[in-house]
Amino acid sequence: MTQLYRPFDRSLLVAVSVLALLFAGCSKKPVAAKTPSYTPPPAAVKPTATLTADRTSINKGESVKLSWSTSDATNVSIAPEVGAVTPQGSTSVSPTASTTYTLTASSAGGNADATVRISVNAPPVAETRTPGFDELWNKEVRDAYFDYDSAEIRPDARQALQSTADFLKNYPQARVTIEGHCDERGSTEYNLALGDRRANAVKQYLVSLGIPADRLTSTSWGKEKPFCMQSTETCWQQNRRGHFAPNK
Repeated sequence: MTQLYRPFDRSLLVAVSVLALLFAGCSKKPVAAKTPSYTPPPAAVKPTATLTADRTSINKGESVKLSWSTSDATNVSIAPEVGAVTPQGSTSVSPTASTTYTLTASSAGGNADATVRISVNAPPVAETRTPGFDELWNKEVRDAYFDYDSAEIRPDARQALQSTADFLKNYPQARVTIEGHCDERGSTEYNLALGDRRANAVKQYLVSLGIPADRLTSTSWGKEKPFCMQSTETCWQQNRRGHFAPNK
């Protein structure tokens, strides 16, 4: 009996073993794979920028101080004129005309700008004014002075009369009266005659310089209208003269 059932028993044992292995394999849970951890980089920060000036209005030729500050910037520059600068600092500029300065701060996070405008005051335009007749008369028309008791034209009087003649040539419509004056010494009648000789001497000299005689009138005041009132030689020298008055 034992020999008849042995082959069956071995087959059954093998089958049972296989089934046991199968059940063991199915009941074992798989091990989950570990996912590696990942931390994203921080987002780039946009820079900040400020730009100021110690004054915003200057006269032409003056300087102004620019000051600036930035944060989180990799490149900083100021336009115009200045160029690349440090993240913080100051510098002097001398604009010749009104200018807007722009500070640009840049990085991977973007750009930031700051501006300041400097106004340059132009120098006032000089007023061009043409002097009038009276102003030029007072400047160019000069008295001719004489020696004591003389009607002779002196060298200094010739220079004065040349200036007067040049003025009259520039104003051909102008007509003048030549007044002969004397100092206080001597009689009234004598000084009137001496004043007349002085006025005529001045008139003839102007005619020799090219001024038409019909534009010139002569008269004598003698000692009646002194320029200086003191009884001194200095005063008397100022009173002995051929004086010009415009005919208006």
